[in-house]
Amino acid sequence: MKKISTTNAPAAIGPYSQGMILGNLVFSSGQIPVDPKTGEIVGSSITEQAEQSCKNVSEVLKAGGSSMEKVVKTTCFLADMADFPVFNSVYEKYFVSCPARSCVAVKALPKGVLCEIEAIAYLEEE
Repeated sequence: MKKISTTNAPAAIGPYSQGMILGNLVFSSGQIPVDPKTGEIVGSSITEQAEQSCKNVSEVLKAGGSSMEKVVKTTCFLADMADFPVFNSVYEKYFVSCPARSCVAVKALPKGVLCEIEAIAYLEEE
């Protein structure tokens, strides 16, 4: 296993890594809408927060040698399922491979954000 670390995505706020590589798979930790440069939450709307969460996932995958186009599975967490249609409109711009997905509403997310996204992607065989 190899840990993924990049300054282009938020640093872990607990005892975990931004992502891991195992074999030809890249696993991102859940990404919330934190600006990696400032550590602050980006935006107050689901649109703004979903955009930043997607960007953060993309950076973790990139640091692990993969990309959004190679995502095979995501898990998405929403603070309010009423945000589902707007979240989807942002999500579909980034996850163009239409990966398998679970999307659930949860009671609360870290730092009071509106969404969190984690992904599993593959690495090209060399």
